[in-house]
Amino acid sequence: MRSPQNASVLITGAGRGIGKRLAIGFAQSGAKVGLFGRSQGELDATKIEVENAGGTALRFRGDVCRFDEISAAVDRMNAAWGEVHALIANAGVQGPIGPFHQQKPDQWHEVFETNVVGVFNSCRAVLPQMIQRRRGKIVVISGEGASAPRPWFAAYAASKAAIARFVETVAEEVRDHNVQVNSLFPGDAYTSMTDEILHAGLDAGSPETERAERVRITGGIPPDKQIQLALFLASERSNHVTGKLIMVQDDWKKMEHENVRQDAYTLRRHLK
Repeated sequence: MRSPQNASVLITGAGRGIGKRLAIGFAQSGAKVGLFGRSQGELDATKIEVENAGGTALRFRGDVCRFDEISAAVDRMNAAWGEVHALIANAGVQGPIGPFHQQKPDQWHEVFETNVVGVFNSCRAVLPQMIQRRRGKIVVISGEGASAPRPWFAAYAASKAAIARFVETVAEEVRDHNVQVNSLFPGDAYTSMTDEILHAGLDAGSPETERAERVRITGGIPPDKQIQLALFLASERSNHVTGKLIMVQDDWKKMEHENVRQDAYTLRRHLK
């Protein structure tokens, strides 16, 4: 999309946390926002805040783990607004906290169903129409573990690393169709995941609990920084940027006017 004005943006996990912040931010910039999530109450609250910000929103209660439910939301957005210009794949869970050897297999299954299969389903639902009209933006929200190890959070870290490589791969597949796919690392922000870390206590490890406590007190990364990066990646200003893992702390504004090396901002190894 050239600008957010009147563009339609589908955001998964839009009922709370970063998804909610991005929904309000896109709405304030003039976008029409599709809100997808599992909690009707949370979606209702987000819709009210979007409308209070002067925006327009549709609510879709569903689970990203079910392709038919996310696909139905895309169909409804097409019927209402003509197309989906951008997808913000944000839905995710933190999963088990603590030593890997003590974690239960069903906990890992839940993390990968939501964080990995959920992203697959969301991208699969929007890509055919984007390829057909030769334009589209997909922004996948990343997290700790995508760029470095994260002890005591093995399931979450592994899922985010998997998604980063998925983004790189699909970006190459659709590059010639003028569709861009990127990962956005939002940095530390106060969400329900922060409370989960604090509740886990010693199982999360002292560095994680100390950082979570700081985030609880300060609020972490200001929402505006996350919103501005998401708006950039969802706009035509970033048409030359694809397959990248970009952190909100990066000097990403340079990317608007500079080409990005193929091996930069990726999971590829740099050998001496």
